[in-house]
Amino acid sequence: MKLESSQCGVHGVHPHLSAHLTSRLCVPGIIERGAGSMEDELRQLSDSGSRAGRRFCLSDVLFFHRKGVESIVDDQVTQRFSSEELASWNLLTRTNQNFRYISLRLTVIWGVGVLVRYCVLFPLRITLAIIGLTWLVMGTTVVGFLPQSSVKDWLSEVVHLTCYRICARGLSATIRYHNRENKPRKGGICVANHTTPIDVVILANDGCYAMVGQVHGGLLGVIQRSMLRSCPHVWFERSEMKDRHTVTSRLRDHVAAKTKLPILIFPEGTCINNTSVMMFKKGSFEIGGIIYPVAIKYDPRFGDAFWNSSKFSMVSYLLRMMTSWAIVVNVWYLPPMTLQEGEDAAQFANRVKSAIARQGGLLDLAWDGGLKRGKVKDTFKEEQQRLYSSVVMGYQQDDQSHVSPQSPDAAAALDCKRHHHKST
Repeated sequence: MKLESSQCGVHGVHPHLSAHLTSRLCVPGIIERGAGSMEDELRQLSDSGSRAGRRFCLSDVLFFHRKGVESIVDDQVTQRFSSEELASWNLLTRTNQNFRYISLRLTVIWGVGVLVRYCVLFPLRITLAIIGLTWLVMGTTVVGFLPQSSVKDWLSEVVHLTCYRICARGLSATIRYHNRENKPRKGGICVANHTTPIDVVILANDGCYAMVGQVHGGLLGVIQRSMLRSCPHVWFERSEMKDRHTVTSRLRDHVAAKTKLPILIFPEGTCINNTSVMMFKKGSFEIGGIIYPVAIKYDPRFGDAFWNSSKFSMVSYLLRMMTSWAIVVNVWYLPPMTLQEGEDAAQFANRVKSAIARQGGLLDLAWDGGLKRGKVKDTFKEEQQRLYSSVVMGYQQDDQSHVSPQSPDAAAALDCKRHHHKST
């Protein structure tokens, strides 16, 4: 099919549908997403002059068909579980098999960058990481033998801060903290968007937190046990993690003690590629207490901080981090938030999520991050079907309400329609 520059139209279909498809065909790119919602687009179709007096047009079917095709080609969920696309090359992405020669000058620059990153920066970073982890295990173990007192708490904070700051240097992390007057306080809950396991290092570089997580074995288990000796972290056994009541009870007891460090929680439950914030699990907001939202935004131009756990192991991921140029990140401390009157935990979680997304310049999505490894639940599909049905039926009723009441035939048709809805 050939479109003339002077006539970019679609013939043989509904006039308004032709104009709608023309606006989609005459723009560059595969998919152009409008700024309005689905309801707004349907409202435009319903208010078109060509649809006067009609309750159904072929364009109604094609509208939902187009929406489905757009979701298949470029949906808003699965692309959040892969690395963010960069507008320009940062001299990092060519260390894979997709290398394509462009020019000798660019190849030489890339080669020099590889030598600097792997032969100069990487050994220094490995050394710093080993020093930091060794200091953490040894320092927390020694502090753990001291009796419980304010001196022990102070020494524990010194050990943790020193360790995390050494580890941050091992990643060449450049961190900028904003609004420090809103930093989480003792007895509160710090919630943040989740991009990578080093989110913990980024936040703990500016203050101490009580970590929440599952008990592990090996080297990570040794670190967890040593940390627990000097600081009241909340570690759960695998069997306890499945017991929601047990987890909530232990977290609530920790928050009730106003002298304990704030709990650090990532309510998304999985790593997202730092372009959006996905659904917050409501369990973190049923504990009670004050919520301290924190927005974390990484600069992908210097290194991709996103951990794609389905593609890279932890060791491989850390290797990529330590051979990147740097980890540049901005952290915003938002004002504390509490549950409002008449608000449930899910609504509170969405309100906190929206505040974090707005501050970090991230896309606010309602989808569950659990879709990273699981299938879409039937309840989600049914909810979308009900939404589409309610939108279409709502606009049909709006069209009927605009019919002149002076027409006997129109009034009889409207009464018949209402009687049919009541009977069904």
